[in-house]
Amino acid sequence: MKVATFIEPGKMTITETEKSRIEESTDAVIRVIRACVCGSDLWWFRGQQEKKTGTFAGHEAIGIVEEVGSQVTDIKVGDFVIAPFTHGCGHCAACQAGFDGSCQNYQWGGTPIGYQAEYLRFKQANWALVKIPGQPSDYSEEQLKSLLTLSDVMATGYHAAVTAEVKEGDTVVVMGDGAVGLCAVIGAKLRGAKRIIAMSRHQDRQELALEFGATDIIAERGDEAVEKVLALTNGAGADAILECVGTEQSVDTAAKVARPGAVIGRVGVPEDAKMDTGVLFFHNIGLRGGIASVTGPDKAILLEAVLSGQINPGKVFTKQFTLEEIQEAYDAMDQRQAIKSLVVVSD
Repeated sequence: MKVATFIEPGKMTITETEKSRIEESTDAVIRVIRACVCGSDLWWFRGQQEKKTGTFAGHEAIGIVEEVGSQVTDIKVGDFVIAPFTHGCGHCAACQAGFDGSCQNYQWGGTPIGYQAEYLRFKQANWALVKIPGQPSDYSEEQLKSLLTLSDVMATGYHAAVTAEVKEGDTVVVMGDGAVGLCAVIGAKLRGAKRIIAMSRHQDRQELALEFGATDIIAERGDEAVEKVLALTNGAGADAILECVGTEQSVDTAAKVARPGAVIGRVGVPEDAKMDTGVLFFHNIGLRGGIASVTGPDKAILLEAVLSGQINPGKVFTKQFTLEEIQEAYDAMDQRQAIKSLVVVSD
């Protein structure tokens, strides 16, 4: 089968490898329909994070189940599914608490998993896979795009809103205008935020943020951004902050625009583990978040929101490529020519 493979920073290629197969009784094999490139992939693509040459790439997909292990009973061959980047078991303490991104039973190892491929071996398939009604042919291309976001970015944006405890009537600041940040705007609106201030410097992303539910746009960064937020909130600060970048500046700004007692929902992959927590202590600001939950929110809220047309997060895909064009798909995001690159693998 064909699979996207990392060669070196800035260079991707398609290689041929043995078709994915069942290795554990809890596995499923999925024929991939759509995959995509994530903003977090750019860390190693740009050489900012180490990745071994020859590693298979990708962690977001939708597809058709081709084979299941003997312990997989809730998913069957022929099911159309969302394949989250998390592989939650559904019954450990983390999964039961709603944090399948931190599943205590997920074991790394075995054949490398890469979602940007013709076939995908998915671990802990019984609970972690999310069934989509019908088949791909029942949906428009726009709907397929939105369903694909539920494998990561939409669920991650929603996780930011949940961990920040966004509630009806809140004023929310969203840090970051990538696909996750834009989906966080949707997440804040779904949870009833009255005012959503999106931090964005790029016109196309600003327009999409407004379409998704943002009420205000702030293009400045650092201290200027803090001043703008405080001016918009009459000096009070925001009730919740959704931090979707991970840089030191973004986390620092998030803390400074929070009102006393606010909560920061942090889903941006940390660039630097160091942080001065003094401002959090002296203003009673909470800091939560981490690897997103996917399966639980998808099953409970997000899938129905997409199917009913309440949300359309698939609009974050602004360029489309075939699997053979994987280099171009990464280049488009690296060069900010695309908010998020869609990879069409099969029909």
